[in-house]
Amino acid sequence: MLSNTGNFLLIINIFLSSLIIFKSLNCLKINDNLIFKNIYQISLLQSTLVLICFFTLVAAFIVSDFSLITVYQNSHSLKPVFYKISGTWGNHEGSLLLWVIILTIFSFLFLIYNNNHPKNYRLYTLIIQNILILGFLIFIIFNSNPFSSISPLPKEGLGLNPILQDPALAIHPPLLYVGFVGSSIYFSAAIASMIANYSGKFFARSIKSWVLISWTFQTLGILVGSIWAYYELGWGGFWFWDPVENASLLPWFAMTALLHSLLVLEKRDTLYFWSIILCLLTFTLSVMGTFLVRSGILNSVHTFANDPSRGIYILIFLSLMIFASIYFLFTKYKPTNDLINSNSKETFILINNWFMMFYLVTVLLGTLYPIFTDAISNNKISVGPPFYNSVIIPVVIAFLFFMAIGPQTKWIKNKFLNFKSLIAILGGAITINLAIIHFFKSYSLISNLIIISSLFLISSSFFDILKKKKSSFPRIISHLSFGFLILFIGLNHNFSVEKDFNLKLGETKKIDDYEFALLDLKLNQETNYKAVVGELKVSNLATKEKRILNPEIRIYDNPQTLTYEASIQTNFFRDYYLTMSNIDRSEYYNIKFQQKPLMIWIWISVIFLSLGGFLSLFRNAKNN
Repeated sequence: MLSNTGNFLLIINIFLSSLIIFKSLNCLKINDNLIFKNIYQISLLQSTLVLICFFTLVAAFIVSDFSLITVYQNSHSLKPVFYKISGTWGNHEGSLLLWVIILTIFSFLFLIYNNNHPKNYRLYTLIIQNILILGFLIFIIFNSNPFSSISPLPKEGLGLNPILQDPALAIHPPLLYVGFVGSSIYFSAAIASMIANYSGKFFARSIKSWVLISWTFQTLGILVGSIWAYYELGWGGFWFWDPVENASLLPWFAMTALLHSLLVLEKRDTLYFWSIILCLLTFTLSVMGTFLVRSGILNSVHTFANDPSRGIYILIFLSLMIFASIYFLFTKYKPTNDLINSNSKETFILINNWFMMFYLVTVLLGTLYPIFTDAISNNKISVGPPFYNSVIIPVVIAFLFFMAIGPQTKWIKNKFLNFKSLIAILGGAITINLAIIHFFKSYSLISNLIIISSLFLISSSFFDILKKKKSSFPRIISHLSFGFLILFIGLNHNFSVEKDFNLKLGETKKIDDYEFALLDLKLNQETNYKAVVGELKVSNLATKEKRILNPEIRIYDNPQTLTYEASIQTNFFRDYYLTMSNIDRSEYYNIKFQQKPLMIWIWISVIFLSLGGFLSLFRNAKNN
């Protein structure tokens, strides 16, 4: 029953998308600025039916309808209801249906909320967006159908991957999808802009809110995923340059560059084609990330689909997008006399864009290089943190200084009237850094420069707050948060403590200023897993601090999986992080202990970074 309903709704949505394209093309032939009323009605019906289709799949998961292959492979009747629901998008087929929901809703919202822009521009955007929707609907029906049935009917499901049974990961995909799938609307708008010759500041205003929405949700999605990996995967850090992590970061770099370019386009009516390129690049990178994750060519804990046929379809779809983008750029490009004074705010925003493109290219090369090496020479290599840290960190230092100076400059021509203030701020940053060295310990030159540059950005942002410019408040919040983020990352890196050793029950081991004792092991029976819970006493001999940590080894039956759960104790100054794993069924356990300073402030900094995006969105909506 649910299978037939879902398939019927998918087919109806293909018909509705085709009808919207047909009606929009007819509407373009009429020389007025009014859009047919039935286009609004069909778009509303399309959005409604897509949501009903998705909730049909949710219902199938809740009632454990194992006649659907997707439910059978990703759920179990004993799973808590919360994880049954999150299992809807915790798999390839369900997540693609979520993709279509976001594509469709953004299409409808763009149509109704951009009614102060020309008809042709809005209709071309609607047509391009529905071509994307059609592409994904066809992909779902013929290759990744969540409503495919199975016979004979299984009595029980295989269960959801245990590492996905987590509250953070339940909200991580929807947040991330709103981010990078939401970028589809300004991809469509960019092509529509070139077709309809709708450019300049009016184009910037038409997409600015949509870019802010996707950027903010993308930032929050990356944050939630990072927090999940921190406590669930036992890595013990905030970022590990995993290929799938990188795939979510690449569109974020492009979005950030686009946000800043739109400021110039809106204010000075320049950088139009550069903004168009960034619009096209952002969604292209999002689809490319989907290809990498779902084709099976990446080796990562995050990948959950390994089907070459799916990869080929997405690759063809991606190639068509790229060729279409290049075609419109070459045919519609018109040379412009965008004269920008080298000493102006526009130049500093361009410099911001150059930095973002450098980060993007670096991460892209680091992600794709192992794939090409494997394909050409059959040699498997990995590009890890040492590469990214050595290439990116020195550049971040210069980036932070430009990020601090840029907002102090003026449009068109700057006179640097506040040069003395900037020198004073830099002197204060150096003084604070020297105090950190004196009271804690010395560290590398690069680390010193990272802390000085981040403090410089933080101080200049506080200086901006004193100016009491309400219009700049969202930008100040984001810049200030980014400065704190880099500062806390630098301090976390330099003052972390990591110990790796083996221990058996009843044994005590002293390492440097720490003493570890494995006091007890307990076997607990939980709702859907068994857990071996350790009781470890960690003593800091220098400070006389003692604490008990309880790491777990969890054994799941559906499916049969072993996971290692970290024990984390958090306060405002540091995290105590400990994992435990058995060594080849012996009496010894491998213990990994980490003391991570200021971890909670890294997460808080990203939350406030996103808050700056939300405030900019509300201000932009109010102004429009």
